[in-house]
Amino acid sequence: MPVQYILAFESSCDDTSVAIVDTDYNVIVNLISSQPEHLEFGGILPELASRLHLKNIVTLTKAALNASKLNLQDISAIAVSINPGLIGSLIVGLAFAKGLAWSLSLPLITVNHILSHIFANFIEHKAVEPPFLALVVSGGHTELVHFDTLTTFTVVGKTLDDAAGESFDKAAKLLGLGFPGGPAIDELAQKGNPNFIKFPRALPQKNNFNFSYSGLKTAIRTWLVNQNPETLQAELPDIAASVQQAIIDPLVHKTVLWARQHKIPYILLAGGVAANSALRQQLTTTSAKYGIKVFYPSNALCMDNAAMVGAAAIPKFLTKNYAPLSINVSSLKGTRQV
Repeated sequence: MPVQYILAFESSCDDTSVAIVDTDYNVIVNLISSQPEHLEFGGILPELASRLHLKNIVTLTKAALNASKLNLQDISAIAVSINPGLIGSLIVGLAFAKGLAWSLSLPLITVNHILSHIFANFIEHKAVEPPFLALVVSGGHTELVHFDTLTTFTVVGKTLDDAAGESFDKAAKLLGLGFPGGPAIDELAQKGNPNFIKFPRALPQKNNFNFSYSGLKTAIRTWLVNQNPETLQAELPDIAASVQQAIIDPLVHKTVLWARQHKIPYILLAGGVAANSALRQQLTTTSAKYGIKVFYPSNALCMDNAAMVGAAAIPKFLTKNYAPLSINVSSLKGTRQV
């Protein structure tokens, strides 16, 4: 089959992205428009995000086509993420994708945003084949997903409350490091001692593959209020390293344990927190002891982007698993087929 092109859209949160990928997982173009307007609020304002997506999506689409030197007649399918995410933001992407698909008589392919993060790995690691275990770590999700094939999978562990990325953000806010918190803690922790404070690790029971971070947030706040404010600044790298280690330890331990028990040769790290340097290093080192290989996307592909949406759409395109134009967005969390 000749290589064909998929035009993909991502608008689940605060980044508008348009990409064109081919059916061999090659990225022709991947454009992202971030929304710094939210920074002054310390978080994402959903209504503002929706309005900015409306403003950006047409301009980005034109720019993507110009950069790729392709036109709409060269496109074979339209792909878009439809859940989970901010409903208003998702609606903008889906409505635009539907309009293009209908007007061009092209198939519409809808994908799950979290599944897209996992498929970002195939853009740079095309040789990976199932079975594999995916560790999804983002601001709203922490999941272990066991893939038997590219289209059949089971969520074998998930967070019961806060996600790992959310914990980074909340800890950073408590430490006065701003938003988003993950990169700030990662950078600071590289100069600190991860054993400075022994924060709790939740759900240590044998063969429990779920995660919990709400207790860690409480433990961090309780510890901080009992410290001398004058000395906290000097200890900030050690505190950041200790917080980071408390978040990472359960992720590494439970992921490697499941892979060992089920003789899975590959682990795919995915999501925004997949860019964390300590998580990458520790998961890779621990897995290597048991002959398990770890893959993760480059930092740019860990963030929300449309290239990963296009990558997740490829198996559906090849099997002609198209979506009806009546499909709608959903806030349902987790990795799933849609």
